[in-house]
Amino acid sequence: MWAELFSGLEMVLRPDTVAMTAAGLLLGIAVGSLPGFTTVMAMAVLLPISFFLDPLVGIPFLIGVYKGGIYGGSIPAILIGVPGTGASVATTYDGPALARKGKSKKALEMALYASVFGDTASSLLTILMIGPIALVAMRIGPPELAVVLAAAMAIIAVTASGPARKGILMLGLGCFVALVGQDPVHGVNRFTFDLFALQAGIDLLPLIIGLFAIPEILLAVEGKPKATPVARPEGESLTMAELRASGRTILRSTAIGAGIGAIPGVGQVVAAFMGYAAARRAARDPSTFGHGDLDGVAAPEAANNAVNGPTMVPLLTLGIPGDNVTAILLGAFVAQGLRPGPQLFATDAATIYALLFSMVIACILLLVLGRLTIPLFAKVVAIPRAYMVPLTLVFAVAGTYVYRSNPMDLVVLMGFGLFGYAARKMAFDVTPMVMGFLLIGPFEYAVSQTLSLSRGDLVGYVVAERPVTLILLALIAAGLAFIALRRRGPRTPVQT
Repeated sequence: MWAELFSGLEMVLRPDTVAMTAAGLLLGIAVGSLPGFTTVMAMAVLLPISFFLDPLVGIPFLIGVYKGGIYGGSIPAILIGVPGTGASVATTYDGPALARKGKSKKALEMALYASVFGDTASSLLTILMIGPIALVAMRIGPPELAVVLAAAMAIIAVTASGPARKGILMLGLGCFVALVGQDPVHGVNRFTFDLFALQAGIDLLPLIIGLFAIPEILLAVEGKPKATPVARPEGESLTMAELRASGRTILRSTAIGAGIGAIPGVGQVVAAFMGYAAARRAARDPSTFGHGDLDGVAAPEAANNAVNGPTMVPLLTLGIPGDNVTAILLGAFVAQGLRPGPQLFATDAATIYALLFSMVIACILLLVLGRLTIPLFAKVVAIPRAYMVPLTLVFAVAGTYVYRSNPMDLVVLMGFGLFGYAARKMAFDVTPMVMGFLLIGPFEYAVSQTLSLSRGDLVGYVVAERPVTLILLALIAAGLAFIALRRRGPRTPVQT
């Protein structure tokens, strides 16, 4: 383990990796600073760039976009009270109040330092914990993997925003779309409707860009333009004493965010609200929250950024993305010929450690770049959408076409774009659809291997030779029953 860890560190310390990570951070912060443009949309649009780069350059670039976007959302949340991303909603409780008091510079710096600490600590924790988890994952055979993948899809479906039936329906649609094309086991066409263009199946890139980027563009066009106030950092800088005073809040929120990050389907929004609520409960004077308390900025920003590291654990050890961001990262891995999971960790653990170290490098760069560019990105907040929407659409279409130069991909892009827009309008979460699309292939292969190993006696094989599978089934059934009981009653959809 230690040899692979140091080898990974050596692999990632290269100028092109650092440069592209910095570029990703700047792009992510810029997108996060624009109200209405999400981090997921930015990653979907910029995903094709990573396909033409070395894996140790392209994937850190996307990681930079991810981390920069989550932090960047705090800038408009503080300056104009409009969260740049869903993860920054809780920051609007105290950030604008501090800005009205002439302390916007303190609030922006507190958001930066809390974000960097939470992200760095959770990334280092991920590096330490992923090795032992991977050793357990490598002992998983096809039957156990099939059960885990089925459970992951079920959990993602029932924990998606909105009623569970909507999540299950979207999961089923994603599985169906992934099955279009040739059967990898028997080599026969399925669900192609005798269309030659569908024999190669539906490609991941137009599906992701269509579902995540096109709806955002259409919603931005649909929305009425609003006058955005000119915002700029004002007041004195954050003092070391003020930062130390918020230290306990930052540590608490980091622990909350790291714990939530390891749970698939929860994400930054929940972590930010839980971090804020915990800070308010622990405060000596809770009445100051909502009226310009620095802890009210530190708590949600440390929590939502601490989610970033642990979300990589199920992705890298089992090949299971925990949210829509890691689903896009999984697409980048697959396009690079790397399939995250026990096999990849067994054969190329150094690459995984290199990518995890790139997360730490991204945190260090975020501290430097964020400190230098706060005044610049404060001005980005006021850029009209009328300038950004056409540019985003051009990137989405060009990135989709350039990857394979296949006109059919543009048809798929627009088709899924319109579908994603309709889904947003009807309060359907598209994340289970993407998860189903990504996971049904490995699930089908694991089931095929299990049936082959059982030689026609599946029950006898599992009971006699793979009793761990039965234990996993029992634990997962209990977990799903618990989730179902907790979800009874109305639930307000949460946009992430």
